[in-house]
Amino acid sequence: MFTVTLEESEALRQLGARLRRRRLQAGEPQSRAAGRIGVSLPTYRKLEQGDPSAQISVWVRALRLYGTLDDLALLFPESLFDATATRQRAPRGGA
Repeated sequence: MFTVTLEESEALRQLGARLRRRRLQAGEPQSRAAGRIGVSLPTYRKLEQGDPSAQISVWVRALRLYGTLDDLALLFPESLFDATATRQRAPRGGA
């Protein structure tokens, strides 16, 4: 089982804080934001608290609501080598 590092936990907390600011700028209560992205209020609260158990699909819907899906591409930006890369398989076995 993996554990969340302090650095990862802080990054999630900051992400949740940014989501909260966006929601407040839009003048929406948490319950309305939760309804607009199709989750329960407790699940939405997990996002704003930076809870690592929140599903990425919920974050994607929140990003669509308060931002732009184009920002999602920033998580794994294209490399200069991606366009010329050939398909490769990962090595077999445990590492």
